[in-house]
Amino acid sequence: MMLRRSALIACLCLLGVVPAQAETFDVKMLTRGVHGSMVFEPEDITLAPGDTLRFLPSDRSHNAASIPSMLPAGAVAFKGKIDQETSVTFDVPGVYGIKCSPHFAMGMVMLVRVGAGSPAEITLPADLPERARTRFEEIIERSGAAGSKG
Repeated sequence: MMLRRSALIACLCLLGVVPAQAETFDVKMLTRGVHGSMVFEPEDITLAPGDTLRFLPSDRSHNAASIPSMLPAGAVAFKGKIDQETSVTFDVPGVYGIKCSPHFAMGMVMLVRVGAGSPAEITLPADLPERARTRFEEIIERSGAAGSKG
């Protein structure tokens, strides 16, 4: 009887340590959207480590790529192909800057936050194109410390 009770307690304890399932969220790459032209929707998203973003070419001539100067330490850079769906799993906590390579100078950027962190805490790199910098500032202002999940 004591052995059964111990086995039951052990099983119940193990059930409590099952990791949460990672989620996949879609991001549209658009020529025109809610916040103007050349945008990602959503423009700011908060993920748990292990979550995946699926970048969808909703309009033609777009891709998703990491901005090397806006990657957390230890994160792996990525660059999707033009007009192709790209899925990226974000494992390293921190704030990521994402761009559309052909439209970076036109301000087609987004923020991805993995784990804790606020876009208000980030320092934008000095070498950003002017419109990309302006768009990031607008995203940060709109999102404040709250951000969005999915």
